[in-house]
Amino acid sequence: MNLAKAWGREGVSVEFVLCRNEGELISDLPPDVKVTDLGAARMRSALLPLARYLRNSRADVILAAMWPLTVIVPVAARIAGFKGQVVVSEHSPLSIAFKDRGRMHNIALRLSMRLAYPLANQRIGVSRGVADDLASLSGLPRSNFRVIYNPAALGVSLGVGEQTPDLLAGAPGPVIISVGTLKRVKRFDLLIRAFSEIPSHFRVTLCILGEGNERAALEQLATSLGLQDRVLLPGFVTDPGPWYRAASLFALASDYEGFGNVIVEALEQGLPVVSTDCPSGPHEILCDGKYGRLVPVGNAAALSDSLVAALQEKPDRELLKSRARDFSLDKISREYLSLMLTSKRSMT
Repeated sequence: MNLAKAWGREGVSVEFVLCRNEGELISDLPPDVKVTDLGAARMRSALLPLARYLRNSRADVILAAMWPLTVIVPVAARIAGFKGQVVVSEHSPLSIAFKDRGRMHNIALRLSMRLAYPLANQRIGVSRGVADDLASLSGLPRSNFRVIYNPAALGVSLGVGEQTPDLLAGAPGPVIISVGTLKRVKRFDLLIRAFSEIPSHFRVTLCILGEGNERAALEQLATSLGLQDRVLLPGFVTDPGPWYRAASLFALASDYEGFGNVIVEALEQGLPVVSTDCPSGPHEILCDGKYGRLVPVGNAAALSDSLVAALQEKPDRELLKSRARDFSLDKISREYLSLMLTSKRSMT
């Protein structure tokens, strides 16, 4: 959505073609953006409706994000005789994301990529690690994949008269914040266990923004560790900016990330970062530890030690903010436009 807004400012007409016209952010779409509803109950049933749509589309580019859409869209475009560019963008190391789906799913994943990716004009990974993984899975040369990072730095600054979120206003000491969907791969359970090992004299509060099916388990874990008053789970917030700005430290404990938008969001606020060195975005964003601490995946003790060390340091906030600008919306928007468009001025 942010890219669509940036492209609109460049005079590019943008249309969202959705399997279903629903979702938390639908109401936030720019008023001049057209939305087409394919009426597809599931992604795999979108092939023919999408082909029918593309047969009559005059768009210059279609951009599809995330498997299986990244294999459905090139096939639909070929069926429709679509004349524009087909661009696919993957946001996750798929070999890790689907490793527990079984042998047949793995075969289907590899085969679909091998057959459909060559039908696309451009193939994008949101980190070098993702691009490497895509090449390995598909059997295509690594040179067939471009890396364009996510536009996670939006140029948001402290609002005039902004108030600290009420839930954090009464925190007795530093606040460690983490942000993400409450699901297993994000390992908020590991973060809570690491947090429990921080000495009590730091008087630290842990705030985890997000919603998901792990909420009940995380609340139960916090209670079992006697941390129910120090681990806050406010749920999903549309604008996490004030929460970042009220915190002292950002933590990410994921088993894997395609990129790690939340790390850039934290850096943009000058917030020091402690992250697991998981595949594949964090070490690229943090330049192997130059801009934040990296710890082994799944190691609560190492994570806790790094949190304590970071809490005792004085961060160079301007250095952190300067790194975030490498992932600015304007910069990444131009990279996409340079890749996808020349004199063309519309895209889907």
